[in-house]
Amino acid sequence: MTATWLRWTPAVAVPAVIAAGVLAGSLPASARDPLPEKTPAQVLAMIGHHQTKSFSGTLEQSSELGLPDVPQVGPTSGAGTGSLAELLTGPHSARVYVDGPTKARMQVMDRMAERDAVRQGNELWLYNSKDNTATHVTLPAAASKEARSHDMPAGVATPEELAAKMLGKLDNSTEVAVAEDTEVAGRAAYSLVLTPRSDVTLVGSVAVAVDGENGMPLSVEVRARGQQEPAFRTAFSSLTLGAPDPALFNFSPPPGASVKELAVPAKPNGTNGQADKNRAHKDLADKNLAGRSTDNKDRRGHAPTVTGSGWERIVGIPAPSASAPSESRESGKQSVDRLLNDPLLRQATVTVQGGRAISTSLVNVLLTDDGRTFVGSVPLERLQAAAAAR
Repeated sequence: MTATWLRWTPAVAVPAVIAAGVLAGSLPASARDPLPEKTPAQVLAMIGHHQTKSFSGTLEQSSELGLPDVPQVGPTSGAGTGSLAELLTGPHSARVYVDGPTKARMQVMDRMAERDAVRQGNELWLYNSKDNTATHVTLPAAASKEARSHDMPAGVATPEELAAKMLGKLDNSTEVAVAEDTEVAGRAAYSLVLTPRSDVTLVGSVAVAVDGENGMPLSVEVRARGQQEPAFRTAFSSLTLGAPDPALFNFSPPPGASVKELAVPAKPNGTNGQADKNRAHKDLADKNLAGRSTDNKDRRGHAPTVTGSGWERIVGIPAPSASAPSESRESGKQSVDRLLNDPLLRQATVTVQGGRAISTSLVNVLLTDDGRTFVGSVPLERLQAAAAAR
């Protein structure tokens, strides 16, 4: 369930599985000559048309979501992924290397360990040094056609990943503006600011720093309504354009590592490669984070539901299917119990009418007593109303 509700959380809420304001003033002002003036549409076009395919750099991610910062205890969640607790709290630093659409490596430095996600062609390796475990994923041959190599299931999102999710859903519920130029990783950038036209959403605004030369997103910052500091930020602290050392994309499990194999079959009827790759990442995340079978659709029996639209969207995830009401209740309880195995989330949840809730400055999650999950960047009362209506 953990990975599932993260995957369906609005883009503004995910660091997973999760999911997304900030004004340009929170970024350092550029000391160089100002960039040529551009309209929001022109900056959006720069992002859509940018051709930066090879680079390396350091990413810094921070979250101030209002959750307690408790140490991770017990076993890790699996190779290549951190626990949900680790993803939702505290800072994270990662080195990222990209060379074209099918070569990428991300090294996430945790407090006492390192997580690696390495892709070369149709081979994907996820490794966690904390427990010396690795997962090898064989992607379908078609996955190389439309794949984006830096969409890596390593727990730290790149600015381009987050920007693509948010900008791909722009509609009239969002005001788009270009603020004062900024500077990220030593590069002059436009600051594209998205402000929800809603008094209900928890999100105040989102800012995407866009490289003034090549259109590559360099940072994404999210501010919760009424807050002065970003609730979430991911940004390059250093960036070098050009192809990294090819040897960085070679990976072999260290001696003694426990290795799991996961093969993803090609889908019929010409299903595109990106969908297959996303399925592989989803299946792996579901298995590692929640300890569930990778065939989640069969276990739920039907797809998630959506209430509302734009920034007020609420996603409802059904309880695992069962043959009898008593089995359904027990299955739902087991799903909630698995989620609460994470010490941070167990501490963060509170009992509310109809179940338990996890509240952050950007998103609320309602875990109902019958095993359903409702997620949205809206007040908890909205989630409870959506649950009661179904």
